[in-house]
Amino acid sequence: MAREAFEVTQDAGDRALLVGIDRARSDGWTLEDDLAELTRLVDTAGAKVVGTVTQRLERPNPRTFIGAGKAAEIEVLAREQAATLVVFDDDLTPSQQANLEGLLPQVRVIDRTQLILDIFALHAVSHEGKLQVELARLEYLLPRLRGMWGHLEAERLGGGRGARFGAGESQLESDRRLTRRRISELKRELKQVARSRETQRASRARSGVFRIALVGYTNAGKSTLLNALTDAGVLVQDQLFATLDATTRRLSLPDGRDATLTDTVGFINKLPHGLVEAFKSTLDEVREADLLLHVVDSSHPNAGAQIAAVNEVLQELGTSGKPQLIAYNKTDLLPKHETERLAELPGAVAISAGAPRGLDALLERIALIAAQSGTAITVLIPYERGEMVRLAHDSAHVLSEEHTAEGTLITLVSPPEVAGRFGDFLVDR
Repeated sequence: MAREAFEVTQDAGDRALLVGIDRARSDGWTLEDDLAELTRLVDTAGAKVVGTVTQRLERPNPRTFIGAGKAAEIEVLAREQAATLVVFDDDLTPSQQANLEGLLPQVRVIDRTQLILDIFALHAVSHEGKLQVELARLEYLLPRLRGMWGHLEAERLGGGRGARFGAGESQLESDRRLTRRRISELKRELKQVARSRETQRASRARSGVFRIALVGYTNAGKSTLLNALTDAGVLVQDQLFATLDATTRRLSLPDGRDATLTDTVGFINKLPHGLVEAFKSTLDEVREADLLLHVVDSSHPNAGAQIAAVNEVLQELGTSGKPQLIAYNKTDLLPKHETERLAELPGAVAISAGAPRGLDALLERIALIAAQSGTAITVLIPYERGEMVRLAHDSAHVLSEEHTAEGTLITLVSPPEVAGRFGDFLVDR
């Protein structure tokens, strides 16, 4: 026998019922954790939660995810609470969603993935970000198209190009054809954007500047940290996925070395695979980084599970083996002894980007990692090769510099790709 529970609030506005399935799991998340996060997602999307429906099941119903009887109870509750939206915390198959819409005709039925896609669409700002979100949304939509939907909005499908029906072509066939065409167009355009981004990355790699990528769970404080370290002026809001577009700023380390610091999209538990795929060109910044600075909200009761969720996405991106430094953020909200415990963990530093607190220690740790990533060499550069002296200062960390009768004698720490350019000037010390 299934066990269910209803929790109802009295908020006004756009009104949503949440549906979650309680089943055995080993990922560190509870149903209460999931629904609390789903509530924040609904709030970020601009709706209000007016009720929560839970059901204990060993496995979802293959036809309707929940049973037909439970769907009837949700319909009654939706009518009582004037709900217009039912949000499932798990992914629904296209057939499950269609069957639920048949059982719940008075409300819109969506799943967690569609909700996240809608939030991304609201927050995408750059041209690339908008393309990535549109691609993910259309790939999600394609298997869910049904003949009764009518035409898709013209602007989503490239202004309605090719909208004339062929002989005997049904509305559903036309919608699918137009959607596939738009998906192909988006993929081509994103490839062009990716080539341009790759050129920029290659230029930064040749420069030898140490590259740091901020990663972390959404709302962990990455943008706040970027602003605190670089005066970047990036939008900071207490919302999930407040910023989506990668932002790169130059960072000066305590030893005089320059680095770049890139803020990337925040991760989340059950992050839709389609979004990871669509955002791979942006997330290439993570793959190309020399160091992953993993920002963790240390005050969150489920911080450990959030770390695991981020590491799962990093593994999907093929970056789980990269050097990683964990910055336990928001320690101003913790007792002193807990902050001290976090600061003593290997590969970690305790900070508060908003306070600010611990940022000097963080920069010192980054500088140490950057110094260890390069090769120390000594070169003697003839005076007529001044461009090589500039390269040493721009692309490496200069430890000492001396002007001699033969030229400029420099000891520097350089990444391998830059060190090779000094091969003709190496000297033994």
